[in-house]
Amino acid sequence: MPLTLAIHPITEIRFAERFLLDGTVVFVDIDELRRLVVEDSAIASVDFQIARPGESCRAGPVFDIVEPRAKSPGGSPDWPGILGAPETAGHGTTHILEGAAVTVLREQSPGESRGATGYVLEMSGEAAAGSRYAKLQHLIVIIRTRDDLAMHARQKAYRLAQMKVAVRLARAAMDAAPEKTQVFDIAGGEDRSALPRVAYVGQIFSRQRKPEPEEQIIYGADTDGMVPTLLHPNEWLDGAVVTSYHTSIGGAETYFYQNNPVVAELYRRHQAREINFVGTVATIASADNCDRERNCHYAANLVKWALRADAAVLTKFGGGVPHTDLSETARLLECSGIKTAVQVTDLARDHRVESALLFNFPEVDAIVCIGGNSTHWQLPAVQRVIAANCGLAELLAGPFEIEAHNVIGVGNQQGASRLRSMVY
Repeated sequence: MPLTLAIHPITEIRFAERFLLDGTVVFVDIDELRRLVVEDSAIASVDFQIARPGESCRAGPVFDIVEPRAKSPGGSPDWPGILGAPETAGHGTTHILEGAAVTVLREQSPGESRGATGYVLEMSGEAAAGSRYAKLQHLIVIIRTRDDLAMHARQKAYRLAQMKVAVRLARAAMDAAPEKTQVFDIAGGEDRSALPRVAYVGQIFSRQRKPEPEEQIIYGADTDGMVPTLLHPNEWLDGAVVTSYHTSIGGAETYFYQNNPVVAELYRRHQAREINFVGTVATIASADNCDRERNCHYAANLVKWALRADAAVLTKFGGGVPHTDLSETARLLECSGIKTAVQVTDLARDHRVESALLFNFPEVDAIVCIGGNSTHWQLPAVQRVIAANCGLAELLAGPFEIEAHNVIGVGNQQGASRLRSMVY
């Protein structure tokens, strides 16, 4: 199932009277985008702004960040299960505006899930240096939904609008020649029998809470009742999986499902003939011990018997409960003769090593720490704040102190982080 990524680098977004890709500049017709977004009766109005790298600018609270992508005819649909039919993602040609992002803001503070500020997008300063998002050109989408909507309906409207805007933006590149292309495919006629067979196990949700009504996570469905599921690596990269509405401990924005660092690195080693990348398992963290035993054994058995892997890389979604499920799945794999490497984050608020130690299995001894929440920054006042209302804008104007994980992009469970925890 080959997937071709047609990559168009973007260095600037500009508003204009029509959509056009001119070199590395994408021109955006916001009147057309506005008409597209307000087709949804849940949305009362929408505004658009641009945030650029190095600008004295802060935006928030962030709902999600997506890379603009659009499918050429003849392949899988755009965002299957959300914009298109829930057909298999991951084949055909996908046009990408690399260096650009569509960033949707919340209308209200998320409150207890991430504090009053929610996730904050920093475009300059010390905190911005810790986030890959600070290097992107952001089309910020500020949505105002109808007052009578429940929260889950508002969030569904955010998601639908974001996907529609991202696809329309990327379609500006459909007739342009890409600067480069990348082809991803784990199939091939060459003999790989001498290479280690490696799988990826990635959590996409935690049952610490129930999915929202109509929450779209995998092919437009929620994860209620889900058991571990085999996915082709290309499905991760091409819109089959999006983040939950609540990335409260996540660092799991949709942008880094589209650009999943683990899948990309395993593909790189596959193409270099260092490993045989045999497939992936999408799983979820449990609600209780019985659920944990079921899911961990199920995931481990898929890796062992369906993928026949010699080794596996595991990542989590969330905090302590997902951490425990991750370690138990790794332990089961190690006990069945499959080598593992796990990625973990230190979320202990007291900054003590003892508090960060959630498991201690001698078998699970390849552990990569991909960041933590021990860093705080004093954010300065900025020249421009982008928010959905005056109250949020005043809250975000600064100066104020913020934890690392509240700066979007600093904490990243897939490994796209720039900070790591150290003992000294």
